[in-house]
Amino acid sequence: MSNRDDDKRLAAYAALEQIEPGWTVGVGTGSTANWFIDGLGEVKRDVAGAVASSEASAERLRDVGIPLVELWDVGRLPIYVDGADEATRRGELIKGGGGALTREKIVAEASDRFVCIVDSSKVVERLGAFPLPVEIVPLARRQIAERLGQLGGRPVLREGFTTDNGNAILDVHDLKLDDPQGLEAELNQIPGVVTNGLFCRRPADLLIVADRGHVSHIR
Repeated sequence: MSNRDDDKRLAAYAALEQIEPGWTVGVGTGSTANWFIDGLGEVKRDVAGAVASSEASAERLRDVGIPLVELWDVGRLPIYVDGADEATRRGELIKGGGGALTREKIVAEASDRFVCIVDSSKVVERLGAFPLPVEIVPLARRQIAERLGQLGGRPVLREGFTTDNGNAILDVHDLKLDDPQGLEAELNQIPGVVTNGLFCRRPADLLIVADRGHVSHIR
């Protein structure tokens, strides 16, 4: 296991300390979230169930014996735990490298607390080095790409990929994120955009960062 994998595991397992017995938890998608799922499997007696943000996470939760719960059955969740592709110390995030951004955003919005777990390589002063994922209805691909170009972005279709919702993803390079909250809202107003990977209007409440074996909590 690499040092980065060690740190992902360390951050994920530190998030288990945020879970209270009997909770139903929201669970994200990706390599760091997978470590959190594995940790949940070790303490499954303490959780009532989990709401998964993707089919991949749902399958992994089943494999470790965590009961799956539908979001509409619980309404609100006490906590959502997920990783990020980029994170600032203010809790602003870029997510969606794994393609689950829409469901991740839905579950995060339905949760009282959003705990983001990352290794230190994901922490940045300013968002934007990582291409911004935008989930789109395929019919509108050309019009959306043209609009993204007008905003200064360079959209690239994620080839051979379909989201769990049956849509496509444009990974947008070179966007200037001087106002990430404003851009998040603006992009979502483009017809055919399902959502984008900026998590700034609903940022993380707690960032758990692991760096070479040391864990820090940034609130």
